[in-house]
Amino acid sequence: MNAQRMVAILLIVAGAMGLAYGGFSYTKQTHKADLGPLHMSVDEKQRVNVPIWIGVGVLVLGMVLLVVPRKT
Repeated sequence: MNAQRMVAILLIVAGAMGLAYGGFSYTKQTHKADLGPLHMSVDEKQRVNVPIWIGVGVLVLGMVLLVVPRKT
């Protein structure tokens, strides 16, 4: 399997996941306090939304790369 096919398949999967889930979330540690033996921290959950047009564009780009023959 050549590199162009692998990139195309990764783009198709990423585009499909972007459309299916609409984004992704991650946890960010924002505040931390150490007061002697007491340790405190605040974790904030952040969400990044992926617009539909980006998901569709990545999906279409992956399909085009998969269909178009590679020039050597």
